[in-house]
Order: sequence, then C-alpha cells, then structure tokens
Amino acid sequence: MRILYQLLVVLFMMLQGAAGKVPFDPCLAQNGRCFPGICRRPYYWIGTCLNGFSCCRVYVEGQGPLWQ
Repeated sequence: MRILYQLLVVLFMMLQGAAGKVPFDPCLAQNGRCFPGICRRPYYWIGTCLNGFSCCRVYVEGQGPLWQ
C-alpha cells in the first residue's frame, strides 16, 4: 500500500511537469514571427504558424540562405 502512494506522488509530479511545457513552435525555431495576412517589409515569408498566420523573418542584406 505504501508504494502505491509513492507511485501516485510520482505520477502527480510528472503530470505537473507536462502541464507547464509550451508546445513546439517551428516558426520561432526559425527565428520568425507570426503575422496575420501577408508578410510586409522588412519581413519575408518562411512558412505558416500553428494558428494559420504567416511566419515571417526579417530580411538581412548580405545574409544568404544556410545552404549556400
């Protein structure tokens, strides 16, 4: 019986940890920002955010794509 209470405490602590996590946002991972509609200057479109907005990144002169 005593181990059952300890297992419940561990389960409760795991659920508390999972509740505080923020869902992964691929737009933020690419240093982008979410905007409703289209991307305006100085931003350019790099994808779609989780909420359906446009994922935009600031255009920096002289900084090419990572694969070049």
